[in-house]
Amino acid sequence: MSMITAAQWVPRGFAAPFPQKYTLDEAEYERIAGLAKLQLDDAEDDLREARDGSDKDGDRDGEEQDKMQVEEGKLSNRSKVDDDDLKEYDLEHYDDEEDEPQGAGQGMSMFGNIKSLAYYESNKEDPYITLKGDEADDDEDREDLQILATDNLILSAKVEDELAHLEVYVFEDEGDNLYVHHDIMLPAIPLSLEWLDMPVGNAGSAKDSTGNYVAVGTMDPDIEIWDLDTIDCMYPNAILGQGGNADAGETTKKKKKKKKKAKKANDEYHVDAVLSLAANRKHRNLLASASADKTVKLWDLNTTKCAKSYSYHTDKVCSLAWHVTEPTVLLSGSYDRTIVAADMRAPEAQVPRWGVESDVENVRWDPHESNCFFASTENGAMHYHDIRNAPSKPESTKSVWTLQAHDESVSSFDVNSVVPGLMATGSTDRTVKLWNITPTGPSMVVSRNLDVGKVFATTFAPDAEVAFRLAVGGSSGSLHVWDTSTNPSVRKAFAQRLPARADEVVGDGLIAVQDDDSSSSDEEEGDDGSEREDGDSMDED
Repeated sequence: MSMITAAQWVPRGFAAPFPQKYTLDEAEYERIAGLAKLQLDDAEDDLREARDGSDKDGDRDGEEQDKMQVEEGKLSNRSKVDDDDLKEYDLEHYDDEEDEPQGAGQGMSMFGNIKSLAYYESNKEDPYITLKGDEADDDEDREDLQILATDNLILSAKVEDELAHLEVYVFEDEGDNLYVHHDIMLPAIPLSLEWLDMPVGNAGSAKDSTGNYVAVGTMDPDIEIWDLDTIDCMYPNAILGQGGNADAGETTKKKKKKKKKAKKANDEYHVDAVLSLAANRKHRNLLASASADKTVKLWDLNTTKCAKSYSYHTDKVCSLAWHVTEPTVLLSGSYDRTIVAADMRAPEAQVPRWGVESDVENVRWDPHESNCFFASTENGAMHYHDIRNAPSKPESTKSVWTLQAHDESVSSFDVNSVVPGLMATGSTDRTVKLWNITPTGPSMVVSRNLDVGKVFATTFAPDAEVAFRLAVGGSSGSLHVWDTSTNPSVRKAFAQRLPARADEVVGDGLIAVQDDDSSSSDEEEGDDGSEREDGDSMDED
């Protein structure tokens, strides 16, 4: 089984030109040792609890103990046999020469031909001497890792068989090339990603300091933060949650066990899967997280502690989005079929709330109209709301417009921040659709099956130079980048909004495909020149 659960672009200019390979110093060793000890103690607690739970079957326990003793005896006997076998070869005196020639006096008769040593020392072409090419190899490796200023990174959360990892892609726009630069092993199935542009855990750092990090939410309640400019890291740079106090000696075993058993939602950390993450681009030290434990939490990245916890919803909170111009307003969507736009400074009882017909999948603010937001639902609908028309109660919600975008769940969508009115929706019905959002409502421009399976990730590139590039991933485990500007209908609808890029290229437009055998199919044009696909309709209130 292979599947991509989430994807996100990294803007140009933040990645280090030459990422560094991980090196283990003394301080890092102590930190990792503390983390490893915490995991080992937790594993021992699990084993102990499992054994305690099986005490009712005393005979079975006795048999297991007998087996363990037998195995220990076998290992002990085997060790003795191995020692006896090794004594036969007298390895301790292997270098001692009994029949040493008189006058040698150096105990090096095995190297009797000194001339051969001199020959190999001076022979520049000796095949066993590789020091000569080490510097060249290092330069070649360094060049392979280089990230140009014109490159974008794409982060892909992937599950393959029973392994979970984060793949860091490099997208070279000039050559239409996409490849995996490096990857990061994750402890559990990843569910959400959020790129961070500041160093984490540096309370005394300058406010304008920048970094290149990613926060990862998984089926575990902890949020891991990794440095994207360091390769082959063993552990995350920071952990937000119960595992955040894993430094050696900081947490006693008693406290760890107490934390481990805590399953009730609280104000300090999540106790269930982290479904969504949202970084505040104005107050850069703030990261919001949404969890299956029904809470929204606000984290201070300088201290890596939870600053505030909110209980706006009565079911799993699945999506978050900070307001574009009002940095204290956070949008949240939940399986309780409501959407909340809350000012983080206001009491929870005063938040406006909108209702929808089924479980919320994703929410986004309109980057070109600050008073409006989008929401997708499990039954395939898209809703557009104006916060100035907040209902008195969720049941009386009236949207600006409602669109039946897909036959199945709209599992992902994105609104282009550079090209006004361009929206992409991805669904579990395996299609990706592009929409033209106008004052009168949305109209479909094109629909495609990109052969990524059920679509779980749909995201536009953030930079103007690659604004029409759309990254798509899904249940097939492959990541595609679609240059949507190569489509005639897209150029016709949006050429006047970004003419410099819209008319530059022609062709299929499906570029940088991870799997060479993959292709797109089932393309249909929309309202900009031909009939719309059956089932796509719009209702205006």
